[in-house]
Amino acid sequence: MKPLNWLLILVPVAIVLEVMHAAPLLVFGVAALAIIPLSGLLGTATEELAGHTGPTLGGLLNATLGNLAELIIAVLALRAGLVDLVKASITGSILGNLLLVLGAAQLAGGLKYKRQQFNPHLAGVSSVLLVIAVIGLVVPALFYDLHVDPEHAATIRLSEFVAVMLALGYVLSLVYSMGTHRAVFGEGGDVAEGESEPTWSLGKAVAVLLVSAAVIGYLSEILVGSTEAATKALNMSETFVGLVLVPIIGNAAEHSSAVLMARRNRMDLAVSIAIGSSIQVALLIAPILVFVGVALGKPMDLAFPTMQVASVVLAVSVAMAVVRDAESNWLEGAFLLIEHGILGVTFCFF
Repeated sequence: MKPLNWLLILVPVAIVLEVMHAAPLLVFGVAALAIIPLSGLLGTATEELAGHTGPTLGGLLNATLGNLAELIIAVLALRAGLVDLVKASITGSILGNLLLVLGAAQLAGGLKYKRQQFNPHLAGVSSVLLVIAVIGLVVPALFYDLHVDPEHAATIRLSEFVAVMLALGYVLSLVYSMGTHRAVFGEGGDVAEGESEPTWSLGKAVAVLLVSAAVIGYLSEILVGSTEAATKALNMSETFVGLVLVPIIGNAAEHSSAVLMARRNRMDLAVSIAIGSSIQVALLIAPILVFVGVALGKPMDLAFPTMQVASVVLAVSVAMAVVRDAESNWLEGAFLLIEHGILGVTFCFF
């Protein structure tokens, strides 16, 4: 039994503390620790599933299930009318995946292997989708800043149209990578050290993925529910918690899986997990939340605050520069982590 798996005992403890209405700071800390071993299980299940389905589908499934926590959190916050918190969680998730998760994966893999390669088609498509994601965030923000719209009515209508276009772009990307051009999204030159056939059955891998992701989603809901009170206890700004701390914990699944894959020299899967999750948040999760807002009567636009938009643009620019040559090393990973640290400190004082 892996040492971290002993932390699974904290899963029922976190639930009991929540039911007993314990001190929010205690609930926050226990729930955060309980997510760690679940993320490890999710990473193992992802590796096993990829052995059955290949890196593209394996990365897609991991990104989907890994973002389940963010989606649940955002929907509940949106229902409560916390639109600003929802926007912060979207921005934080994109930054966390592009900089922290990808950076940690490249650093971890680069410290073991001098030079790692991944599929150049994956790098090219990812770069295009990241640009589309930036356009989807920048255009509504520019419209709101340059157009007189005090009631946000026009901005919301524009955001609904943009959301449809972004969702369509995401669907087309799936058709391309998993349909018409599936053959070119192979291992892309990875040479996995000691790679062997999966030891779990397909059914077991899927079951562990689903259960782990579901529990992570529930614990993340508990975590966010105690965030406001924990923020006051720790004397931290809500902006910093919403944009940095919560996404780090919510992205623990992707973080664990991407680092594990990089250490095994499977950079196709590591990059697919990290960048794919960011793309999915921008092109799918954000549009879904716009539609959910309409259904709940809590309309949300895509006009993010200027500092958040600028941070996403910078993160995408650096990520594209890193992946465009379809190679990675520890220095590139370190630079991504440094940028995440710079933005984190900025939001701490913002």
